[in-house]
Amino acid sequence: MANIYDGAFRTILNDCRKLILPVINEIFGETYTGEEEIRFFPNEHFLDQQDEADKERITDTNFTVFGKIPKKYHVECESSLPDGKIMIRLFEYDAQIALDEGEVTEETLTVTFPNTAVLYLRTYKKTPDKMKYVIVTPGGTVQYDVPVMKVQTYSLDDIFEKGLLMLIPFYIFSHEKGFAEYNRNEQKLAELKTEYQIILERLDGLEQKGVIGAFDKRTMIELCGDVIKEIAHKYENVLKGVGDMMSGALIETSARTILNQGISQGINQGISQNQRETALRMLQDGELSIDKIARYSGLRMEEVEQLAGRKTV
Repeated sequence: MANIYDGAFRTILNDCRKLILPVINEIFGETYTGEEEIRFFPNEHFLDQQDEADKERITDTNFTVFGKIPKKYHVECESSLPDGKIMIRLFEYDAQIALDEGEVTEETLTVTFPNTAVLYLRTYKKTPDKMKYVIVTPGGTVQYDVPVMKVQTYSLDDIFEKGLLMLIPFYIFSHEKGFAEYNRNEQKLAELKTEYQIILERLDGLEQKGVIGAFDKRTMIELCGDVIKEIAHKYENVLKGVGDMMSGALIETSARTILNQGISQGINQGISQNQRETALRMLQDGELSIDKIARYSGLRMEEVEQLAGRKTV
């Protein structure tokens, strides 16, 4: 169901918002570094309808990137066959976004349309390389392109080399036409599993280098599982093979986080124990004052006093 894919797309943007910047660079030829502030705006818009109730429109994304010049963006995620209707929806969204922040000065209305693009999860023969608005006004005609990003045209190397990590949950669309074969052919399924093992390993590598955080990696893995569960729900072997692999990786990631927390806690406890042993040896020598023992051991004075069997004043 398309809502699953839209939900995954919005989750990435809400929870791992910095991942949108490489995609914006790719689509619009920008040079954002990843340090820019991103501010999201409400996705719900109500369109005025004559003689009927206002119609609600929910956009996938509506945000501003504060680089050298603040720029507003609107990106839609689409998995269905292009039918021309998307252009109408896009323009409705864009017009309402522009109107929401329009300014009236001395009876002059100024509206700014966002930079708009469509991310197509599936590529059909009818899927265009770009779309276009042509707006005919009494003051002249305005036209501009609406760029299109086709997920299925990006290889794994493309995704990782260009930092397009938010495409990872949708990478499975590149294999959708092969599901029937993967489902009956163990060797082909093994090859698909190998690709996803590579994805997991490369995500691990990026986490270790500090390029992404543990939360980002976990989100990517979780959304991969959600999308695979939806898109391959008719193919039991694919679900068990790749789907279970992602579920296992998710469990392993959680376990590793708990282990790391335990190790960190153990290290801290070990340091604290060494500090106490050092303080006890100094107390036994009886040559140093309490405040010096505290300073040399790194303990608080109250802790040293307790070790010495004295009451804290």
